[in-house]
Amino acid sequence: MKNSLPKIIDKQQLKSKMATINAKYLASQNRRRFEEGIMQLKKKEIKMVLGVICLLAFIVFQGSKFFANDLLSSEQQGKPERLSRLMHEQRALTAIDAERRTNVTKITAIISRYNKTMSDADKDQIANEIYLMTRKYPNLNADFICATITHESAKTWDPQITSPVGAMGLMQIMPATGAFLAVQEGIEWGSAEKVLYNPVLNIRLGCRYLSELVDMYQEDGGLAAYNAGPRRAELWLASNRSDSILVAETRHYIPAVRKLTDQFSREGVM
Repeated sequence: MKNSLPKIIDKQQLKSKMATINAKYLASQNRRRFEEGIMQLKKKEIKMVLGVICLLAFIVFQGSKFFANDLLSSEQQGKPERLSRLMHEQRALTAIDAERRTNVTKITAIISRYNKTMSDADKDQIANEIYLMTRKYPNLNADFICATITHESAKTWDPQITSPVGAMGLMQIMPATGAFLAVQEGIEWGSAEKVLYNPVLNIRLGCRYLSELVDMYQEDGGLAAYNAGPRRAELWLASNRSDSILVAETRHYIPAVRKLTDQFSREGVM
């Protein structure tokens, strides 16, 4: 029997296999070096990023510190100015309140002189409304308003007084005029009695109308217009205040209200 001989690999095949093995080895070595390079690069990048973050944090911290110091310095510098402004505002409010209390006291005393049965609460409410009207209408002062009401109400200060011709309330407003003024003031017109017998609403409407007339015709002309109507006042002023233009009631009305105004002004706080 013949013995089997091992297959002999020729030299060319051996060289080929060795080349393959070497190539694989070199490839693995290169890959390992590449991976190590990547790791080194990543470490450098991480260190760089951390360095940037630290630098930014330092900048933010220093900036915040500077801003806080600057703000604190500004606040400290602004404190005296703000304190001075607040004190000035406080003094102004105190002066306004003192003026209000002085006027209310005086108006209450005038009401008490002519209406001894009115409650203190109603007097105070009316007095405060008159003061508010002097703040709202610079061309009306408390003495002038009180004088107008005193004369219009026949020196009664009765909130429900009604004239023979139908004028109603403290400032003797005709219903048609009152309805027109109520629209301007934004007051709901339920009825003439409901609005014009309410002393606060009556004063509010009457002062609006009187202020508009005084603004157009000055005080004397405004009083003439309030009593006799704007057209009559215009004719009177155009005629150089000829007595023949005005009816007797209006000729008496203007000096009577002016006299009361002067009287209340001279009396001061009562």
